[in-house]
Amino acid sequence: MGKLLDLKRLMSVPKERNRRRRQRQIRARNGSIDSVAKRKGSLCQQVANSDGERRTRYSGPNLPEDIWCHIHSLMPFKDAARAACVSHAFRRSWQHRPNLIFCIGTLGLDFINKIDRIIKNHSGIGIKSLQLEYDTFCNARRSASISYHLNNWLQIAVTPWIEELILTLSLSSYNVDYNFPCSLLSDGRGSSLRHLYLGSCFFHPTVNLELRNLTRLHLVTVHITGDEFGCLLSNSYALERLELKYCYGIICLKIPCLLQRLSHLEVFECRMLQAIENKAPNLCSFDLGARQVRLLLGESLQMKTLSLDYPSAVYYARAELPSNVPNLEILTICSDHEMVDTPMLPSKFFYLKCLTIDLAWRLSPAYDYFSLISFLDASPSLETFCLEDRMENELIIGDMSHMRQMLEHRHDNLQSVEIIGFCYTKSLIELTCHILDNTTSLKHLKLDTTRDVFSCSTGKHDKCFHMGKDMLTEAKKAVLAIETYIEPKVPSTVMLNVVKPCNRCHVAES
Repeated sequence: MGKLLDLKRLMSVPKERNRRRRQRQIRARNGSIDSVAKRKGSLCQQVANSDGERRTRYSGPNLPEDIWCHIHSLMPFKDAARAACVSHAFRRSWQHRPNLIFCIGTLGLDFINKIDRIIKNHSGIGIKSLQLEYDTFCNARRSASISYHLNNWLQIAVTPWIEELILTLSLSSYNVDYNFPCSLLSDGRGSSLRHLYLGSCFFHPTVNLELRNLTRLHLVTVHITGDEFGCLLSNSYALERLELKYCYGIICLKIPCLLQRLSHLEVFECRMLQAIENKAPNLCSFDLGARQVRLLLGESLQMKTLSLDYPSAVYYARAELPSNVPNLEILTICSDHEMVDTPMLPSKFFYLKCLTIDLAWRLSPAYDYFSLISFLDASPSLETFCLEDRMENELIIGDMSHMRQMLEHRHDNLQSVEIIGFCYTKSLIELTCHILDNTTSLKHLKLDTTRDVFSCSTGKHDKCFHMGKDMLTEAKKAVLAIETYIEPKVPSTVMLNVVKPCNRCHVAES
């Protein structure tokens, strides 16, 4: 009897194994790769293991290797790593994966070893994109050794086939000693590069780098001088977009005429910058946020969109831009120190259609909003005008019995006007009344007395933004001014939208 039981047990073993194998195959077909990977350890550790180690894998259908590689390349990075843990076919294609994306926040504490194994197990052939985000603020102890590993990783990944390189380091002070190895982009290794993004490092090119196919260049908190930057651009004939942010080593930014394809330029908070000289003939979009900078734009005939953010930008834009950018269509101006009224000049923005003026921080209490008529008068094609006033100014009411008028100045194409931060100030009321009196094409007029803070009326917030007592008092006076001086002038063809303090959220605050 005992022998018979032993025989039954032996016969049941293959059946049990087959049952378990079928279950594993079903789980694999249903996409339960994640659960298998978890039982076998971390996904990055498994990908990094040698080929000789024993694994549980799903072989999948018999497809050509190039098909497996293509399917694998379409997967997100994490899913691709998990698939490589359970499939021999995906394991082979992992060695040729074209896109490598490493975010330290998702790799855990042992991220250096994980990245090291993954990159060293890669053949290096066919890498088209390498993205690496490293936060040294969270890993300060490792910051001393990260340079060594970064150089090794880049040495493997940066090949003549690479098209995108994104290296984003932390903005903390721990990593400022990292010098990007410029030699990696010489001798033809950077000839296929189309997008280069460097963040928080030293970058000192001393030779003409071969970047003839580079179309996008982003430098953020990069230590580079003006001469070195010129060296970087010397062979970048295909460049289309250039963005510089917090690059403090550049004093004079020179954009050479050889950049025939450059269409977008963005410069933000490069604090040592004193001058920008542009000779690129086809620049059509320029975004500048800085302190007072001397602009030498030449005759930028192709420029359609311009954004200026620095002190006294309103005055500069009216005085200088019409002759430098005569074909401008969209103009955005942000000034935090506008102390002089806008001058009335004969120069014109003949093609300007959209104008936004943002007045913030330090604005002279005596600033004359009525002087902004100069922009309206200079822009016969203007369709949209937005004025944002984010200062809590002392109310300058003045004698409301005498309102200034300029009836000879017509604005026949203006259709939409928005004033954010509308306050009870005589010159602002005069500007609004002037627009109503001299614009027959106007369709929409929005007057926001709350400075465009978030509101419960949008459905995105349970409660409106907190408004202090002074701000609420000013808003109520602004509403009174609108009802007294502006609403009587609004024709029936104009849709008036007055944004007031919320009756539900701001009643208690008042």
